Amino acid sequence: MKRLAIDVRPGDYSVVRLPADAPVPADLLDPAEPALVSVTRAPEELSVICPTGREPSGGVVEHGWRLMSVRGPLEFTLTGVISALASELAAAGVALFSLSTFDTDHILVRAVELDRAVKAFRDAGHEVGLPA
Repeated sequence: MKRLAIDVRPGDYSVVRLPADAPVPADLLDPAEPALVSVTRAPEELSVICPTGREPSGGVVEHGWRLMSVRGPLEFTLTGVISALASELAAAGVALFSLSTFDTDHILVRAVELDRAVKAFRDAGHEVGLPA
């Protein structure tokens, strides 16, 4: 696997599970404070990933996540990125929550496991940038 550049994004994130028939929250985006926000509808649920403090009400909320983003854009033909990163974290005993966007891949790890995740990626030869 090619060595990657991975950035730890500032701030905490939350993962929210809303009922499947819940409306898509309209107030998640804040142009003054850009951050990753993901809304995914599946037949069983509406999932939201957002900065802590922007969570929609009415759902089950998991707080305490940190976001790590692979510097992109990544080519669609590039294979095994999430698999490699997941394997490196699994070997370090770090659970992950992953998602992809058009340009790149993102991984959320529990805030309490962030240091172990950074070490695992650096030990595997990846460049890891920390927030200023």
